[in-house]
Amino acid sequence: MFDGVCVLCSGFVRMVVKLDRKGRFHFVTAQSPFGEVLFKKYGLRTDSYETNLVIIDGAAFTRLDSFVAVMAELGWPWRAARVLLLLPCQLRDWLYDRIAKNRYALFGKKDN
Repeated sequence: MFDGVCVLCSGFVRMVVKLDRKGRFHFVTAQSPFGEVLFKKYGLRTDSYETNLVIIDGAAFTRLDSFVAVMAELGWPWRAARVLLLLPCQLRDWLYDRIAKNRYALFGKKDN
């Protein structure tokens, strides 16, 4: 699940679609009814979409961990993003939150 009006988020999804030769990933916007249900199921806020949600083999990932999980599934060289897991969780979350809170100002926002 991703913020469907976020230019950065949508761009990331387009990139993953191109790289996902095995068709493993399926996407839904957080603003959709299904996205909202999944956000609620995993205890995420539905009034603010400052994280994404990735579910791989039943395990849920958010924030920077979701990015790393997706990249790892895409194979080499993308799985090298796993080096980010060497950062302490608090630092990963802080970095992700800085980008998430400023993503519209930095990258733009679509109408829908």
